[in-house]
Amino acid sequence: MITELVKKNRSCRRFYEDHAVEPETLKELVNLARMSASGANLQPLKYILSCDSQKNAEIFSCLAWAGYLKDWAGPEAGERPAAYIVVLGDTSISESAGCDHGIAAQTILLGAREKGLAGCMLASIDRNALRDSLNIPAHFKILLVLAIGKPKEQVVLETVGADNSIRYWRDNEGVHYVPKRKLEDIIVAEH
Repeated sequence: MITELVKKNRSCRRFYEDHAVEPETLKELVNLARMSASGANLQPLKYILSCDSQKNAEIFSCLAWAGYLKDWAGPEAGERPAAYIVVLGDTSISESAGCDHGIAAQTILLGAREKGLAGCMLASIDRNALRDSLNIPAHFKILLVLAIGKPKEQVVLETVGADNSIRYWRDNEGVHYVPKRKLEDIIVAEH
């Protein structure tokens, strides 16, 4: 059921790094994105896939993880993603990707969850360093990086509390909590 798949599709930031993700799996996930909606059907998105541990380390060094967790610099060795998908916008097709990369990224992550994997959509990227590291041509905008792997953490949805804080947090056992606003708090009008 789609509701359960969406609930399971939380941002995962710790993985079993030694659990390989095959290139064919990444291709299957990108194929899901390829079949998704695209503004004016321009299809400006392109992708870089990585399952290689050396390339993964280079990509990892260009990312910032979990802004609300100030005392956590990101996953430690052994808990890092086994794969990455770099989402690019091809400016030779369209100067703007619109919301296509959001649609594509959500589709990829839902597909990953269906396969027993998890992921994290990262936009806090040292784009210059990543461009240099992966030799990305100038006509590609670096839009997002998707970290993919076998999840090593438990993520729990909870209702935003009386303090109205939407900041995610971890308890002493490392369980990751994600506060969500109530449905009635986000619907502005019903006609």
